[in-house]
This record gives sequence, structure tokens and C-alpha cells, in this order.
Amino acid sequence: MPRQSGGTVRKVGRALARVLAVAVLSVAAWLAGLVWFAESIPREFHDDNVQTDAIIVLTGGPLRLKAGLTMLAEGRAKKLFVSGVYRTVDVTDLLRVARQTPNPVECCIVLGHAADNTAGNAAETRDWMRREGYTSLRLVTANYHLKRSLLEFRRAMPEATIVAHPVFPENYKREDWWRWPGTLSLTATEFQKYLTALARPWLGESDLALEAEP
Repeated sequence: MPRQSGGTVRKVGRALARVLAVAVLSVAAWLAGLVWFAESIPREFHDDNVQTDAIIVLTGGPLRLKAGLTMLAEGRAKKLFVSGVYRTVDVTDLLRVARQTPNPVECCIVLGHAADNTAGNAAETRDWMRREGYTSLRLVTANYHLKRSLLEFRRAMPEATIVAHPVFPENYKREDWWRWPGTLSLTATEFQKYLTALARPWLGESDLALEAEP
């Protein structure tokens, strides 16, 4: 009996050791992925002045809208589509947020109210692009959000030409990102959302099944 008891203890010990090893390797892989993700976030952007059918702005900060409005005023696209707008917000409110007064480009701004997450932004934009007969777009969003946005948009519109256009919020400290608690937290959260987006086709979740993002 003592020998059997000792054997059981050894078996339990080996099982726990395997579980611990898997846990350590999983954490190490996640941390390595986080570093890769953070280092892939754009530091700067050199505009190539490519003309597209539409400029797509994902709501989430005035820099995005200002960039979109500037390019629309320059004639870089036929229309500006703002995805993920609260239903109580209209074009005048958006122009005010962007510190611009209403001007002739106001007629070429379209608001999308259906999306409440990035996958929803992509689906909403896809449907609008198809109605307009458009095949190319410039995607404007924050630099830390760009990789996941491109994943969702390319998945929703594999046939479309997509030009990535990051903007750079001041509160996101791209350099030495691990030293800034707010930036570190945001980067880790965005990386986890990116992993979830990657896995979603294998999880059998549709766009409508996704929870709204903060």
C-alpha cells in the first residue's frame, strides 16, 4: 500500500509539472506575441496620396475625423463614411468635434449608426460600399487599432483595395510602450482583441454575436 501511495503521488506530481510547464509556455508565448504586436504598431505614416473611392473613419477620437475631413476637402475621395456613430450624433456635431465649421464637404459625409465594434464597422462599411458601387477605401483609425481593423476589413471585403491610414493619439505612448501603464494596458487589451478576432472563424461566431466594445 505505501508503494502504491508513493506511485500515486509521483503521478500527480508529474501531471502537475506538465500543467505548470504548459501554463508557463502559454504565458511566454502570449508575452512574446504581445511584444510582436506592440512593435508592429506604426510609429509614423508617410501618405502616398493614393486616391480611393471612399474614406472610412472609425469613431474613437477627433484625430481620426479631422484626418478624414481634411482628405475629403482635398478631393482625395468621393465620400467620407463615418462608421459606428451614436444615433444622436449628426454631421454638424461631428464637424464641431473636429473643430471645423460646416462647409461644402458636409454633403459628402455619410454616417453609419449600426456598428458597435470593429467587426461591425467592417460589415457596415461593406454593405455601404456595395450600395455605392465602390471598390477602394482609405481606412482611418488609431495606430494601435490598425492591425485589428485591417484584419476585419480584409475579411469582410477581400475584393476591395484598402489603404491603411493610421493617426497617432497623443495619449498613446508608442515609444517605450511598456513603461506607460495606460499604454501598456491598452496595448495588451488590443492584442487580446486581435487574438479573439483571429480565432473567431473557428469559434463559429458571427458579427452579430460579438459584444460591444468600450
